[in-house]
Amino acid sequence: MIGSLKGILARKAPDGVLVDVAGVGYEVSVPVSTLSDLPEEGSSVHLHIYTHVRDDAILLFGFATHGEKRVFITLLGVKGVGPKLALNILSGIKADEFTSAVEAEDTALLSTVPGLGKKTASRIVLELKGKLPRSEALVDTVSMDSVSALVNLGYKRTIAAEAVEMARKKGMDSVEDILRESLKSLTEAR
Repeated sequence: MIGSLKGILARKAPDGVLVDVAGVGYEVSVPVSTLSDLPEEGSSVHLHIYTHVRDDAILLFGFATHGEKRVFITLLGVKGVGPKLALNILSGIKADEFTSAVEAEDTALLSTVPGLGKKTASRIVLELKGKLPRSEALVDTVSMDSVSALVNLGYKRTIAAEAVEMARKKGMDSVEDILRESLKSLTEAR
């Protein structure tokens, strides 16, 4: 089994990446969140890999963090969730936000992920509540709401999350204060 890959990012596309490791190219499917965090083609890259073996193929799924990989593997234990749906879920919502949504039984938020219906979202909550790996940097609801508001204003999720994290480090603890500080820093960055 392949557990991780460290090499050169040879190709980056919406359907996955190609990682060159000592002259061997590995095709890896990655969630959108990982894809957006990857460096430019030709740069060094390290991915945490889940190897999925089927009768007709060996598929590699890559993640930026070990936590994302653990959430992916846990999702595969839910009836009706295969690797493609699990990857789609992590593409639609970050692993920490997904964990928070499951713990809060927020099936409405989970149902917003393309390809994830209300029935499957309910099954995920039922089967995974209290079983998902917790991250040290678990996003709280105030931060999650602040990031969501910035995304709704048109900012990329990664940029919005960075701005919110900076505001939190400055001691802001309400959604209004975090948004005010985040918008201020994002405007100054332009």
